[in-house]
Amino acid sequence: MPDSREILIVGGGIGGLAAALALAQAGVPSRVLEQASRFGEIGAGIQLGPNVFRMFDRLGIRARIDENAVFVEQLIMKDSLSAETITEVPLGVEFRGRFENPYAVSHRADVHEALLEACQESQIVALEHSQRIAAIEDTGDEVIAVTDTGKTYRGAALIGADGLWSRVRTHLFGDGKPRVSGHVAYRAVLPFDEFPEDLRWDAATLWAGPRNHLVHYPLRRRELFNIVAVFHDDAYVEGWNEPGDRAALMRRFEGVSPLPMSILERVESWRMWVLCDRDPTDVWSKGRITLLGDAAHPMLQYFAQGACMAVEDAVCLADRLAAAGGDAEAAFKAYERARYLRTGRVQLMARFLGDVYHAEGVARELRNQMLSGRTAQQSHDGLAWLYGGP
Repeated sequence: MPDSREILIVGGGIGGLAAALALAQAGVPSRVLEQASRFGEIGAGIQLGPNVFRMFDRLGIRARIDENAVFVEQLIMKDSLSAETITEVPLGVEFRGRFENPYAVSHRADVHEALLEACQESQIVALEHSQRIAAIEDTGDEVIAVTDTGKTYRGAALIGADGLWSRVRTHLFGDGKPRVSGHVAYRAVLPFDEFPEDLRWDAATLWAGPRNHLVHYPLRRRELFNIVAVFHDDAYVEGWNEPGDRAALMRRFEGVSPLPMSILERVESWRMWVLCDRDPTDVWSKGRITLLGDAAHPMLQYFAQGACMAVEDAVCLADRLAAAGGDAEAAFKAYERARYLRTGRVQLMARFLGDVYHAEGVARELRNQMLSGRTAQQSHDGLAWLYGGP
């Protein structure tokens, strides 16, 4: 690389660490600036499609990911009122053969830890926590980032991987707060032996209900069950780890089948966050600064692809920077062109799936009718655009 100066990465989550590791593999030094007091990941479960396993192979962390992942046998969608199965997607031999990789679920902290360990082992990745960026300047020759304590960093370029409420995005575009979806998500985990015995399926299961849905799947060598409950609400708060109102949640799920309700009844403490996204855009960069992951293309969780898209971004960005010979501005434009349609499609499809999951009345009946009876091949065909790429 003609320019040997390091690249600054704002944000030390999954996307930021993946970017640092991908750059290191291309011989590009980087410095990751994380605002929290430690490098860690908030949240519990994460779903990993075959597309992101290709990226894990590229990043050299596949064995670390596999160690703690649970390779579930199927995806199940059930009607939470009738408890009937709407559709199933088998994830076995045929699925792996079609997409050349598995589908798994894992703890977000385990995925983050795998990336963090690999970055710590690299000689050209610097990691700094407790660094909240207050100002950014692109001089045309370098990017200067100043923290709220006055510390100054200089780099050849800067990548904003600082999430939904990105300060880097605000600096670049000033396009306001994210779009509030009107949905909130509550999350919890239960020890395996406290989860209802007749629901301990080796699957990622979604119970679709009127204006709500519930997801559960096993984690950490099946020691835990991850639980996410989503319902319509006008609340708005920034952050991913606010305390949830159990009574409000139980009211929103009144009338669902005793089976999903038996899960909710066992959880005493919830954490919540408000689901937000943005409209897709094809411009993520200006000069020597670009965006990655949720900072560039925040999406609702309904396709379970937010982190997967961020890791894909990281590998693509490093490849484009290497191909451009270190010309950051040219590389960032090439990266945008390569990624915006794919990520935009996931953003819009995630919105659509939210309507499908939360259908009521006639829409619910039509959903159940249209999705029931689908063959494994039909299900796999419908996912080929996502899992077969990039």
